[in-house]
Amino acid sequence: MGGLQAVLMWGHVQRSAGFSLPFSRTNALVVQHSNWHHLPSMPARSKPKIGAITWMDLTVKHAPQVRDFYAAVTGWKVSEVAMGGYSDYGMTRPADGEMVAGICHARGENANLPPQWLLYINVASLRTSLARCRKLGGKVICPPRRMSGGRMAVIRDPAGAFAALFEPADQ
Repeated sequence: MGGLQAVLMWGHVQRSAGFSLPFSRTNALVVQHSNWHHLPSMPARSKPKIGAITWMDLTVKHAPQVRDFYAAVTGWKVSEVAMGGYSDYGMTRPADGEMVAGICHARGENANLPPQWLLYINVASLRTSLARCRKLGGKVICPPRRMSGGRMAVIRDPAGAFAALFEPADQ
């Protein structure tokens, strides 16, 4: 998955070029772009629980128009995130500036994702979860990949819905 895809929010994330995004409740982990990295160490007691939905994003062909739509409809504010030649968008709550979602361009590894909100769910074992997914009639859409803080994959369930599974490091 290219683009802004925050998973596991717990603290503060900073782009290597100096752009930073504050998070108030949990530490943030931004995945799948080489310009992003997780700064502070992840305290074990702060890790989101297994089964928790920890992030959501939307990947679409016309990201600026969709960004503007959601900003107008929900009141979200926009924070541009430079991705090397283009920007993805962090959508923040107006009251406190906390980033609550991402809107991403359908480019690179994201090009084949459906234009639907993608939820990220923490799992204890990505390998076990993917095996169960296949056994129960689901399909792995994007194979497992490493990222700062863990590994993730995208699945499609038997009904056709997509979800991202995230295995935090040190589980």
